[in-house]
Amino acid sequence: MAVAVGTRSLTMAKAISEAIAQEMERDERVFVMGEDIGQYGGIFGATEGLLGQFGPERVMDTPISEAGFIGAATGAAAEGMRPIVELMFVDFFGVCMDSIYNHLAKNTYMSGGNVRLPVVLTMAVGGGYNDAAQHSQCLWATFAHVPGLKVVVPSNAYDAKGLMTEAIRDDNPVVFMFHKGIMGLPWMGYFEGATVAVPEEQYTIPFGQANVVREGSDVTIVTLSQMVQKAAVAAEELARDGIDAEIVDLRTLVPLDTETVLESVRKTRRLLVADEDYLSFGLSGEIAALVGENLDSITLRSPIRRIAVPDVPIPYSRPLEQRVIPQVESITDAVRALVATSLS
Repeated sequence: MAVAVGTRSLTMAKAISEAIAQEMERDERVFVMGEDIGQYGGIFGATEGLLGQFGPERVMDTPISEAGFIGAATGAAAEGMRPIVELMFVDFFGVCMDSIYNHLAKNTYMSGGNVRLPVVLTMAVGGGYNDAAQHSQCLWATFAHVPGLKVVVPSNAYDAKGLMTEAIRDDNPVVFMFHKGIMGLPWMGYFEGATVAVPEEQYTIPFGQANVVREGSDVTIVTLSQMVQKAAVAAEELARDGIDAEIVDLRTLVPLDTETVLESVRKTRRLLVADEDYLSFGLSGEIAALVGENLDSITLRSPIRRIAVPDVPIPYSRPLEQRVIPQVESITDAVRALVATSLS
């Protein structure tokens, strides 16, 4: 990851807020709306400082009416504005599903391309802090399943700023999902590996370009979001056992960088998909199918393995929550089992 001269170490929350502020300065059509995004600065810090800098006409707190304000953002985008709208928790998408699935995702297609909808829909994802079943899901595969939406999931502050800037400039609706456990919030535990050097100047990271965050020769770990940080810790532990793991951070699900995944698995000939979304019908199955459909160019040494959240609601109980959400130990155990297994 190349970082320009003149950088500071930022949390992911501050990197996202900075990207939004710089785009609001650059383009007066950009504005922000959502619950508690103004004076409070977003409950996860993604809009901190924006109200004081740009005022209430461009940083608008909304009532608790997700269908209403996401619908308003869709209409504003159709009229030439570039809204950033925060849903707060991904788990709340059910109350505004029609606005997202049937309008934001489809209206460009249904208008024959005559209506452009440059909306960035931000939302917090993930568990690990005992917020129970209705505030702890990831659900990125749910949005990636719907044609018309781009889906972006950063794992660190550098990527978060570049991907947010790219999202705001994109003429299509973008779902931007940030994991609470890597935002750098002082009131909750988080993985410090996500707080990295970030250039002060603007930059973009193109969608559809995965990042090989660690090169290795024995096994490929395909993952994203907070699981990238867990995989990095696991890889260091595995290295002490002589196992060299390569980590591929997808960064975006739509578009998906299939070639980087396939190139890595061709090299290591082993694949572990580590995901914090649900196991069934999700990302882990999609990546496994991708590799399975390309076995004419890949000779696997071990069967593909997947770790993800089992098909149960996220428990409130901390021991149970830690049990269902994959941890560092989940990754190390799965990799060791992969290396110990042979297809021959």
